Amino acid sequence: MTKQALNALHARMVFGRRIRVLSEHIASQLSGGSVLDVGCGDGTLAQAVMRLKPETQFQGIDVFLRPSVAIPAQVYDGRTIPFPDASFDWVTICDVLHHTDDPALVLAECARVARRGVVIKDHLREGPLAGPTLRLMDWVGNRGHDVRLPYNYLSRREWTAIFARLGLAPLRWEQSLGIYPAPFGLVFDRSLHFVATVAKASTGQVSRPSLQTVSAA
Repeated sequence: MTKQALNALHARMVFGRRIRVLSEHIASQLSGGSVLDVGCGDGTLAQAVMRLKPETQFQGIDVFLRPSVAIPAQVYDGRTIPFPDASFDWVTICDVLHHTDDPALVLAECARVARRGVVIKDHLREGPLAGPTLRLMDWVGNRGHDVRLPYNYLSRREWTAIFARLGLAPLRWEQSLGIYPAPFGLVFDRSLHFVATVAKASTGQVSRPSLQTVSAA
């Protein structure tokens, strides 16, 4: 299957509903203010959130900018966010961390520039055949855009360990998001997705991670 055909299939079957559902979940975890969307893609999700929460103002960064982006955006190196500490009220990072070799390093940078919290949408490697199912979803959704696919999926326990290591407290956690219509949700939703808000602990400091990554193996 060509990249164009793969992208068209994903857009027709998944993309529109995914944007609608995820924008509702993310908007529910944000109050007004400035928001940095890390790994913003084409900016469609951020734009949808702003429609639901017009008191938010998004800008984005990504390692590769699409030809057209719906929000102001710039390129960054994938490791160091090019803004000072506490530059934004919120940071959102949607289905990005499992594309990185070191999710803790990237998440620490998100927390560094966020005054109020970081809203994360990502995957959980939980349940029967979770790994192969997530790999299939990732390949269909991203291969046509030349997105790097390390398939670095973490369990709930591994996510919790990362939060603790970085001095982040989970404020909200949502699963069973309803991204896929019936009957596909029985396979592709389950407990494979979450949206969570994390914030710095009472010390107000986020510890820098070591170079060791919590493994998805």
